[in-house]
Amino acid sequence: MARQPQVGWLKDGKRLHLQDGPIDLIVEAQGGREELHAAYAAAIDRFTGLLNELCDELKLLRSPADPARCELQGPVARRMHAAVAPFARDHFITPMAAVAGSVAEEILGAMVHAAPLARAYVNNGGDIALHLTDGEQFCVGLIDRPDACGLMRTTTIRADDVARGIATSGYHGRSFSLGIADAVTVLARTAAQADAAATMIGNAVDLPGHPAVVRCPANELQVDSDLGSRLVTRDVGPLTYQAIEAALEAGKAMAHRLLGQGLIEASALHLKGEIRVIGLQRADANVQPAVLANESMIHA
Repeated sequence: MARQPQVGWLKDGKRLHLQDGPIDLIVEAQGGREELHAAYAAAIDRFTGLLNELCDELKLLRSPADPARCELQGPVARRMHAAVAPFARDHFITPMAAVAGSVAEEILGAMVHAAPLARAYVNNGGDIALHLTDGEQFCVGLIDRPDACGLMRTTTIRADDVARGIATSGYHGRSFSLGIADAVTVLARTAAQADAAATMIGNAVDLPGHPAVVRCPANELQVDSDLGSRLVTRDVGPLTYQAIEAALEAGKAMAHRLLGQGLIEASALHLKGEIRVIGLQRADANVQPAVLANESMIHA
């Protein structure tokens, strides 16, 4: 029998909160009363037992992804593998790099299948899956680091945009990073793809061997980390402008490569107060200096 997750509503009474172990979701939808009831019920039903499904395949999920073969069985696990496979030939990456976005996609898919909704989102710790129908849009706040709520930019995602996934990575976040970015936010066609790409771009924003960067083996911080003994960033001291620029240029090169391969739609990189935006012309035009956030804004 599946363990029951924690289910509740935020104070505004509009957003559903689902939590089970490390998975913590904020869910909101717009539609008719009956449609919302069906959609939220579907979200709760699909969320129940999902963590157990992932734990059943955890050993494989924490292993380096094979770009040509997937032995995983569960739908979320297979989505995770599909998102990281394009990177696995040339880089170390495990399916865990796409876990948050893949879970968000799964819950959103259950909701949309259960009822017609005008728009909806599932936010898994800043990795967000979106649903938009004609004429709808979301205003998204881009934070300056994953563990804080500082708002550096906003962008609007419209129904006729192809992006339906947002993810943020950085060394401050709940997952370890090989790079030094304060935050890398990615827009992609799916949340799983955005999650994997944000990890890769975040790793690329780096200054190998720089004395201001403090690193330690991942498995010293978390014994069962999928990164094993690879060095992850723990702190970044003062950097010159030239060093910041060099790190951001390395990240930009990765972002441009992924953009050219169709793996992302846009990306915003943040390090020590410097911001670089890469992406389609429309995405670039939509990224604006942050204003006071309102309650309807989603934070990536």
